[in-house]
Amino acid sequence: METVERMRLVGGNVALDFVNTRSGPPTGPPDDDVLTSYRDLVAWAAYAGVVEAAVDEPAGEAAALERALRTRDYLDELFRSLADGGTPSAAALDRLRDDEAEAIAHARLDAGFAWSWHDDHSALRPLWPVVHAAVDLLTAGPRERIKGCGGCRFLFVDESKNRSRRWCSMEDCGTTEKMRRYVAVRRTRATRG
Repeated sequence: METVERMRLVGGNVALDFVNTRSGPPTGPPDDDVLTSYRDLVAWAAYAGVVEAAVDEPAGEAAALERALRTRDYLDELFRSLADGGTPSAAALDRLRDDEAEAIAHARLDAGFAWSWHDDHSALRPLWPVVHAAVDLLTAGPRERIKGCGGCRFLFVDESKNRSRRWCSMEDCGTTEKMRRYVAVRRTRATRG
């Protein structure tokens, strides 16, 4: 099982990085999950930079973890449908709208005109910046650049100039695919020769 500290943040948006806390093949169910406890959620939030410091474990952490996992599920559905060229479900959009309203109720607009979330000892604090990032990606974009990796289930924002990125990371999935092709070509040459 991968730990939070070993995860690579390749999504290009914190909401996609949150969805990417589950790994596995490009299609089918995930086969690994780094969020198995509230402590994992807090560790991921600190690692991803959505909270400045460790959050005390307040009352309600089990319910907060359950809600975070449900949020990840609907964000996965929503962004995966966009990556596949589809339209997100109205139910997922409604849930995101409601979660964003709650997140903003706990936020401040600072002098730099950016949202920040204060520590009000809520167990859901690690989730609010994620929800807000999801709304920002949907409303400000670039929605059309959301893609799914060809080698794993990760989602990412394709920031390449020609929009040709196919893998979450060249170091992982890209290298694996290139090696697979290389071996296939060598095998084909060996059987012909």
